[in-house]
Amino acid sequence: MKIIVAPDSFKGSLTSMQAAEAIERGIKKAALTSKENVEIIKVPMADGGEGTVEAIISAVGGKIIQTKVFDPLGRKIDSFFGVLPDNTAVIEMAAASGLNLLTVEERNPMKTTSYGTGQLIKEALDIGCKNIIIGIGGSATNDGGVGMAQALGVEFLDKEGKQIGFGGQELSKIYKIDISNLDIRVKNAKFTIASDVKNPLCGSEGASAIYGPQKGATPEMIKILDKNLDHLAKIIKRDLGKDIKDLPGAGAAGGLGAALMAFLDAQLRPGIEIVMELSNFKEKVKDADIIFTGEGSTDYQTKFGKVPFGVGQVARKYNKPVVCVSGSLLEGHEQLYEYGISAMFSILNKPMDLKEAMERGDELLEAIVSNVTKILFLGKVICR
Repeated sequence: MKIIVAPDSFKGSLTSMQAAEAIERGIKKAALTSKENVEIIKVPMADGGEGTVEAIISAVGGKIIQTKVFDPLGRKIDSFFGVLPDNTAVIEMAAASGLNLLTVEERNPMKTTSYGTGQLIKEALDIGCKNIIIGIGGSATNDGGVGMAQALGVEFLDKEGKQIGFGGQELSKIYKIDISNLDIRVKNAKFTIASDVKNPLCGSEGASAIYGPQKGATPEMIKILDKNLDHLAKIIKRDLGKDIKDLPGAGAAGGLGAALMAFLDAQLRPGIEIVMELSNFKEKVKDADIIFTGEGSTDYQTKFGKVPFGVGQVARKYNKPVVCVSGSLLEGHEQLYEYGISAMFSILNKPMDLKEAMERGDELLEAIVSNVTKILFLGKVICR
């Protein structure tokens, strides 16, 4: 039996590789008990958020470049990006401007900046990368990508001709955008945004309203942030001649999607598609017997481009069954049965709080996969 193991990370608990290894151990344990021969192929997955670099490097090869950048509050931290064998750079903004870098008390999109993400892009350009993939999930920012652009030389000037500061609260001060000092190497590079977010920049479905609360925004902040992003969009349209306000994905990562499209001419693609393409996932699935996938939490939002959805779509094309094992199964997870997922399980084996579940994620995932695989082997025996 050939089994593909292709999970996303279980955020806060397991990386996608750690999840794949736990699933592999569960399968092997069941195979040993049932005396079955199995071939297991691990293909860690990601959709543009935290873990994207690791997933792609694991699948394709390459190296991790260690560096230092500013975090969302302007503090210098250790960070990284990946470089593939063909010199393609893979950046995840979560490594510089991610929510995971802040405590709950520090979350404040009025102050947080995407500057560190721009520093990662600049570092990739410094080592000669001309094809740059930027995963923009897990953002702590709502600055419209202004910080990222500032790191690459764009000047956002107030009425006195001074550079504005960091954070979403500063955008209302923008009087003029000067791109004359934008890093010249940008023109000769290709930028691809890896994201499953299709939200516009502003409005009821925009960056501030939909994603602001998880970044620490109060209802009052959301109104200010949305108004400020609208102001930014108007200045970009006037000074750059680019209308990005209502483009699908402009609202991704607090408007970083809009800035990447406006200043770097980046193209937006579903992150899961990019990872699958680089890892040659479709070819691996063609002669598989079954696929295991999973993520930290599966619900109705998973169908909008997250890993289990992407895996299910490919598997359905080749008529392969998919088992999704996730940390939790929440409202609307059943909708995935319409998109190629054959069965879904939660790793929880008794009532427990989130902290315990996350601490025991490795052990719980291995155990449920072992039990599920034993059922699969039993079915195989019965069918004989």
